[in-house]
Amino acid sequence: MSLVRWLSRLAGAFAVAVTLGVAPAAIAKPPVWVVRSGATTILLFGSIHLLPPGLDWRPPELDAALARADEVWFELPITPATDNEASAQSIARGALPKGRSLTAMMTADEAKRLVAAGLALSCAPEALDRMQPWMADLTLSIAADARGGASASEGVEGLIEASTPATVRQRAFETATQQIGFLADAPVKDQLASLKLTVSQIQDDPTSYQRVVEEWMAGDMPGLQRDAIDPLRQISPTLLSRLISERNRHWASVLDARLKKPGQIVVVVGVGHLIGPGGVPALLRAKGYVVEGP
Repeated sequence: MSLVRWLSRLAGAFAVAVTLGVAPAAIAKPPVWVVRSGATTILLFGSIHLLPPGLDWRPPELDAALARADEVWFELPITPATDNEASAQSIARGALPKGRSLTAMMTADEAKRLVAAGLALSCAPEALDRMQPWMADLTLSIAADARGGASASEGVEGLIEASTPATVRQRAFETATQQIGFLADAPVKDQLASLKLTVSQIQDDPTSYQRVVEEWMAGDMPGLQRDAIDPLRQISPTLLSRLISERNRHWASVLDARLKKPGQIVVVVGVGHLIGPGGVPALLRAKGYVVEGP
């Protein structure tokens, strides 16, 4: 899973189980983490931003926490204004300067594979060639996930926001401009490395999206680490730091401050931010909090 799948996203119940290769008899739900400090409780839930329709993913602990929550935190505000901001930033920062092309930044073989991946996903090669590497990566990633059954209307954050009581305050760690900046301001060589990874996954590992959904549903932390975090570490430690580690540290600091005031809080962020030794739960444990969960 490349860098942008954390920002872009990383079929009846029986049909989904068959499509994803999950045994229908296995009743599994994604994990939650719970942090307690005095009169404050934070439930952490890791999302996949785009999901197939009909998947029964909501853990009962999440719904119980939402029913009594004072606040719900997302990566971004779930509002039309945020959507407009993201679109404007993508348009403003996603195109290459006039006279430059994406394929000119690549070897002949890499350019050929990019064109083939675009055609396979109905993404016009001429349009991709005018994009910054991060924008082409985002475009192909979303198209590949859609081919795998993902639907924006089934995104975890949108469904949780829609079911959250109106009395609950909604807060966010970041803005759309910041998130676009994490991509657009990354070194070009790292953007290209991520784009090449995405193209490789599209052509050589077309079931990668379904596999990550299976691992998420099963609470398979080692599997998610292997398929979602490790590839990013291998292609670019810079991107791993920029897109995961630095943001995790910031969010953990925000939550550390919030834990010092009473409240019932639910936090919903991409699952990649919650797993492994650099995940938000581990960082809160390192700050001395007791964190219940996997």
